[in-house]
Amino acid sequence: MEKPHYRLNCWKDSFRLSVDLYKATRNFPSDEKFGIISQVRRAATSIPVNIAEGAARNSTKEFIQFLYISLGSLSELDTFLLLCIELGYLENENGQKHLAELDRIGKQLTGLIKKLKSDLSNKVEK
Repeated sequence: MEKPHYRLNCWKDSFRLSVDLYKATRNFPSDEKFGIISQVRRAATSIPVNIAEGAARNSTKEFIQFLYISLGSLSELDTFLLLCIELGYLENENGQKHLAELDRIGKQLTGLIKKLKSDLSNKVEK
């Protein structure tokens, strides 16, 4: 049985970004193991995890709520990536690439939320 989130581009892209950031943080200073490394990884994985959990819920309203949680994690990760660039843990070029990917995922999430809200209001009107 295919999981419903497997079909969502925002899940696929955020999952791939999580993997990329896990790899990137391997090169961070070891004294950041329980600091920024942990925070970046947690925020990055929270995005696809909440998309997946929301997609498995019984109602569209719940799904939308989990997508909003993903957007919150995305904003958190944006700040951490800016910090990593500023501290020199991520090269500017790589950091900007990850930030651009975050923007793209954010647009996907926002579009999905709008579509689901529209579908909900169309159901109510019928």
